[in-house]
Amino acid sequence: MKFTWNKKGMVFDIRVNKMPKWASGSLLQPTPILIDNGEVIRIFVGMRDTLGQSRIGYVDVSSKNPGEIIRISEDYVLDVGNDGCFDDSGVVPASIINDAGQYKMFYAGYSLLSKVRFSVLAGLAYGNAADIEVHFNRYKKVPVFERTHEHTLFRVPHTVLKEDNIYKIWYGGGDHFIKFNDYTYPVYDIYYCETDNLLKIPESSSKVLTFANADEYRVARPYVVKFDKIYGMFLCVATKTKGYRLGYAESYDGLIWNRCDSNLNLYPSENSWDSDMMGYPSFVQTKYGSYLFYNGNEYGKYGFGYSELVQLAHD
Repeated sequence: MKFTWNKKGMVFDIRVNKMPKWASGSLLQPTPILIDNGEVIRIFVGMRDTLGQSRIGYVDVSSKNPGEIIRISEDYVLDVGNDGCFDDSGVVPASIINDAGQYKMFYAGYSLLSKVRFSVLAGLAYGNAADIEVHFNRYKKVPVFERTHEHTLFRVPHTVLKEDNIYKIWYGGGDHFIKFNDYTYPVYDIYYCETDNLLKIPESSSKVLTFANADEYRVARPYVVKFDKIYGMFLCVATKTKGYRLGYAESYDGLIWNRCDSNLNLYPSENSWDSDMMGYPSFVQTKYGSYLFYNGNEYGKYGFGYSELVQLAHD
């Protein structure tokens, strides 16, 4: 599959658009779902406060024109966890599905540590999909995606697809940081597991994607979409020399993937909001068009933007 895009620019820019009172900056990891009979795209994001801690809110945009903001959540829909819990230092949306009228959202929970900078594990929260001002409640105060022998620091799902009553899950997992340029960076690969109960995640998993070369040290945000009989995975790749860039892979079974980044055909702009970084992609198909949302420079410090799909061709 080969993509042709129309880069549309920023959806929400904190230098232009007004943030809610509880947040001061950043709109991290845009995670969309359709509401209002498909007329509106609700994009959940992590918004930081003045201390740098993220809580989850949303931005509603028109499905006809995602550059048109309809509403912004007045209150956060998920707060940080209790002191000492795995998510007491910030929460960011990771994946969401509408499961028989109930939203089920996996979120990344951040915990600050002393010998390494942080760990990130995933919790699961639920909300009523019929509520326009939806709020989420945790199923548990502990991670649903708990650490394992392999993944001691990072374990967060970014795609859940329900097929034949089985939840297929692609997630990022890892156990260490690396240091270069006098700073430490988390290292993780992409894994796959499946379950018939989202509260019972198996420890065993299959590694499905890793680095393509020595410059890469992280493959992240595996956002998987089914195109007819082909699974397409939008992802971001961290490199030592160029920072974050968007990537793409394809699979017929969800397990064996072929990296074909050039097929994505989406590159940084020059001297713009995404000139230094493109990361944390998500894709949504509507009756009016299909769109790729993502963060730009400085990990979405100023907001997020999108590109509109113009053509999708079989190669």
